[in-house]
Amino acid sequence: MLKKSILAVFTLLILTACGNKKEDMSAEERQKIIDEGTAGFEMNDGKITKAENVPSDEEKAILAAFDEYIAAFNAEDLDRYMQTISKNPKGFDYEEDKKRTKEVFEQSEVKRDVKDTTIIKYSEEEAQIHTNMTVHLVELKTKVKHESVGQQVTVFVKEDGGWKVTSIFYIGDDTKSTTGK
Repeated sequence: MLKKSILAVFTLLILTACGNKKEDMSAEERQKIIDEGTAGFEMNDGKITKAENVPSDEEKAILAAFDEYIAAFNAEDLDRYMQTISKNPKGFDYEEDKKRTKEVFEQSEVKRDVKDTTIIKYSEEEAQIHTNMTVHLVELKTKVKHESVGQQVTVFVKEDGGWKVTSIFYIGDDTKSTTGK
């Protein structure tokens, strides 16, 4: 039962603000999302392709919004984190995300490490950022440590003059748990 509880907390963390899970979609649904431009990225020789049409001022604003989204989450500051989230997200429910994130912050120590952050799609209304992400979580009650390594596409929309997270697509490559001391 304890393992199920730990896995539930970890899954909750990974899926916070992530209404679109790879496992819940068929291959056709995933392809439709990519084809319709909801989320997707191209790789050339194993490398992510950067969008070339991003104005430099927008690139700075989008990357700053992404950095704040990660920093607010890592600070476990719920109000600050929710300011990075769209009030009308496409990929999840705002109130449900707030509730889940609060639970994660109350039950664990958590940190997201990102690298290779790249804007992969851009229009005046929407931007997508691809990143390689490692999520570190320690459950407070049990001290069990979890780590998940994967790729995330974070979709931003223009809202109230800034860029806000509207949906997230996370594909986990590796997850492991260890007992803490």
